[in-house]
Amino acid sequence: MIDAEYAFTRARRGSRLRRLRTNELPVYGGPIAGAGRGGGLREIPLEAISGTLEPSRARQFDRAFRPRRASARRRWESIWIAEERGVPLPPISVVPVGDHYAVRDGHHRVSVARARGAFAIDAVVA
Repeated sequence: MIDAEYAFTRARRGSRLRRLRTNELPVYGGPIAGAGRGGGLREIPLEAISGTLEPSRARQFDRAFRPRRASARRRWESIWIAEERGVPLPPISVVPVGDHYAVRDGHHRVSVARARGAFAIDAVVA
């Protein structure tokens, strides 16, 4: 638990620019270019995830998916601990946005994976 608390604090501290508008997590809405081409379950690079479909999540994470608010702490730490213990986590859900992806479900899993230094994550591509 202490490792998870420390990791959250470190990740949140890395978001010092969180108040700058240029550092906000982009929110995609309406028709999305490239959406609907499907793809099913596959591993995607974390660097290809560039935004969200949920405005409420955009307030919780910055552009690099670092936590911006303390309200994300409990969920973030529980995912960190699950990964530490080797618990298999469900894939995230994304939609294609051009050459990148927007997260539909799994924002905390993306944040933790990036904080842990992962390069890719399992995702269901809609």
